[in-house]
Amino acid sequence: MALEHRQIAPIHAVQHAMRVLETVDRHGCGVTADQLSRETELPVGYLGQLLAMLEREGYLRNMQGGAYIVGESAVRLGSSSRQEALTAKIKVILTQLRDEVGAAVYFSRYDDGEVQIVDYADGPTAPKVNEWVDFRYAAHASAVGKCLLTQLDVDGRREHVSRHKIARLTSKTITNEKVLFNKLDSQPATVPTLDLQEYAVGTVCAAVPVTIGSTVGCLALSMPLERAHRLKPAADTLNKRAAPVLLSLAM
Repeated sequence: MALEHRQIAPIHAVQHAMRVLETVDRHGCGVTADQLSRETELPVGYLGQLLAMLEREGYLRNMQGGAYIVGESAVRLGSSSRQEALTAKIKVILTQLRDEVGAAVYFSRYDDGEVQIVDYADGPTAPKVNEWVDFRYAAHASAVGKCLLTQLDVDGRREHVSRHKIARLTSKTITNEKVLFNKLDSQPATVPTLDLQEYAVGTVCAAVPVTIGSTVGCLALSMPLERAHRLKPAADTLNKRAAPVLLSLAM
């Protein structure tokens, strides 16, 4: 079960963005930023940032004269081919993030009691992690798995480790259930979950929650150990850019 209090800052941006989209949708012929600010009761400065994000992601279109209408991405996600549109949208976001942070980027979910890598974006200069142990059996060691387990309640975590024993993958892997659960409980909701060679020697990873409704998910990145000095800024960027993924799932 997902814990509702495990929501991070991007969820608030998504709630506000949904309010903006609903307001724009009511004005079929377009609505200005000033009018949106009045109707949504969002400050002009903050609204401007939301509008820029929504326009960049294709959820809104700015018409000549400054009025906003619903964009193509929002139309597709609201259509009968929503799943196809969602898959394509997440791929675009992952590719953009890969290029922005210079690392392989992943979108994962916890489905039917298992860690699932839904999609990823890698490249010659952003190699994905060598999955030498199936991620389904390494939730206790990977940033992806720990981030997903953090979003489960205690019973959900216990049920998971009862099926997937906590095995030592490297010298840094946590193999004590109590220590693992204490670490998950102490993980701040707004701070990326890290894997510093716990899953694989020579690889560091980070993950941030992406949770909407019953969907327990995360965005993650991995990079070689020699680039570890870039992990924190890359993880911070991942955290800030989680809102478009959340928005895609919410629509």
